[in-house]
Amino acid sequence: MTVRANGGLRFSYCMLPDYSLADSIEMIKVADELGYYACYSVDETWHKDLWCLFSAAADKTRNIRFGPNVTHVFLREPTLICQQLATLDELSGGRAEAVVSTGNFVMMEQYHLDWAKRKPLSRLREAMHVMRTFLDDGKIDFEGDFFKYTGLFTAARPVQERIPLKMGGMKGPRSFEVAGEIADGLHHALSYSRPAYDYVVEHVKAGAERAGRNWEDLDLGAWIVSVVSDDSAAAKRAARILVAFYIPSMPPEQLARHGIDQAELQPIFDAFAAGDVAKAIEMFSPEHAEKLSVAGTPEECAEQIERDIIPAGINHVVLALADAPLVEFFSGQSVAGVPPIKDQLRLVAERMMPAFV
Repeated sequence: MTVRANGGLRFSYCMLPDYSLADSIEMIKVADELGYYACYSVDETWHKDLWCLFSAAADKTRNIRFGPNVTHVFLREPTLICQQLATLDELSGGRAEAVVSTGNFVMMEQYHLDWAKRKPLSRLREAMHVMRTFLDDGKIDFEGDFFKYTGLFTAARPVQERIPLKMGGMKGPRSFEVAGEIADGLHHALSYSRPAYDYVVEHVKAGAERAGRNWEDLDLGAWIVSVVSDDSAAAKRAARILVAFYIPSMPPEQLARHGIDQAELQPIFDAFAAGDVAKAIEMFSPEHAEKLSVAGTPEECAEQIERDIIPAGINHVVLALADAPLVEFFSGQSVAGVPPIKDQLRLVAERMMPAFV
C-alpha cells in the first residue's frame, strides 16, 4: 500500500544511522514493505554516512524514497550535494529527494564555524537556487554572494524530471517564509504543539502568497522524535532520555511555542557542557519531555498527532523513531519495554496510520 491518507497525509521514517549497516538496510526494507513514503536520514558527521547507506539500500527496495533530512550548505557544497543526489536518483530509479538547511548549529560549533556571522538564511536561499539550477540543467554559470561557478557541469543526471528540494527550519519566521517562496516544501523539526505548527504554517503561507504559489501544493512535514510501544511508560521513558540530547539545539523562540522558558532548561545545558550526561537526563523532567516528543502506545501517539500537529495544515509526518539500542548509544542507559525499530514501524503502519484514513 501507499500511505497517502486523507488525500495527502504521508508517513515517513527518519533514521539515525548508528546501527550496523546491515540492520539499517533491514529497517529500510521493512519501511518499504509497509508503504512508508520515504526513509530519510540526518546528514551529520556524528553518524554513519547516509549516501553510502541509501545507495546500498536502493536496489533492495521498490517504492520508498530516499534523501537527507537535513543536509546542509556550510559543511557541504551545493553542487556536490546535487552530484550525490542525482547519482542516488539513478541508483534508486527516480526515488531521491532532499531536505536542505543551514545545518546543525551545535555540530558547526565543533567545527569552529562562525555561522551566525555568515548570513545563514541568505546563504541557504542562494544555495537552493544553485541546486535547482544544477539539478535541472546539469551545468551552471553563476556569480553570487556565497557561491561562484564558471562552466561547471556534471554527468550525474537525475531520473526524475524534477528532484524535490525542500527546506528544513526550526526557529523561523523568515526561513518558513523563504521555504514558502522557493522550495518544494518545509520540514519543521522538533515541534509538538498546536501553537508551534500554527506559527509555522502561517509563515509558509505568507511566503507562498508573496510568490504567487499555492501553499497547499507544498510538502509540509513535521519531523518528530517518537517512541511507540504497547508499554506507554517505557516509550515515554526512552523518549525523555533521547530528547534531552535535542533540546540544546532548539532556539528559545521554539521552546516558547511549547510554553517552556529556556531558562528552565539551563541547568540541563550546563550539565551537558560539563560532560555530565546522567545528570542532564535526570534533570530533564517527564513533564518537559512529554511536551517535546510523541511517545506512548500507537493510539496515544496518533491522538497527539491528530490533536496538535495535523490541524495546522501539516501533510507529512516524519517519525524519528528510537529504540533501546539507540537510547543506549546516546546515553549509555538501558531501557526495557521498547520494541526494536522494525516492530515500531509495524505498530505505526498497523495501528497509527489507519487512524488517519
